[in-house]
Amino acid sequence: MLVASFAAPMFATNCWVIASAPGAECIVIDPGMPDVSHQLSAILDEFNLKPVAIFATHGHLDHTFSITPIADGYEIPAYIHSQDRLALAHPERCLSPEFAATLAGMEFVEPRDVRELRNGELLEIVGLTITSIHAPGHTAGSLMFEISNELLISGDVLFAGSIGRTDSPTGSAKDMEESLRKKILPLSDHLRVLPGHGDETTIGRERKYNPYLNSLKARY
Repeated sequence: MLVASFAAPMFATNCWVIASAPGAECIVIDPGMPDVSHQLSAILDEFNLKPVAIFATHGHLDHTFSITPIADGYEIPAYIHSQDRLALAHPERCLSPEFAATLAGMEFVEPRDVRELRNGELLEIVGLTITSIHAPGHTAGSLMFEISNELLISGDVLFAGSIGRTDSPTGSAKDMEESLRKKILPLSDHLRVLPGHGDETTIGRERKYNPYLNSLKARY
């Protein structure tokens, strides 16, 4: 499996590009801000990849800013959880008032082809098996993606040594705890975790060292 990535200039959001091998079709996950089309194009050219779909782990603008220009530019669908879809055209719905105020005068539209995902949906695409895992807490529609029993795209649910914040609109500390307990802890230790920010890790490493997971294990 080919895994490539770059960090978007704003907020250092990881954009992941996944394919079965060089020279194949690929998926793009969380293209951030500002428009990262150029950075994505460089990776596609380097590995001779053809994008066929974009996936958003959630509706925050630092993960979705470039979805529309890339999806419409390559004429490919964009996948997002139904509860966060509205944020594609109205990102302020998921942002703090301070951040939302900086968007005054900007117009956002969703891509021409948007497809909603729910928990447990399975897609066979680009030679990979992608399972969507609804894990609310950071946002109401936060998703993770388990890919071919090798990778977990964790978005802003799980980081190396930490978890996503829960104080933004549609966030919930209670939902995050449930997601960690019911969606993260049952996963296999061998899974490589590719988060929305920061370095990659594994489920096994986080089960051992992540203080938030350790706290849950002590309580349940």
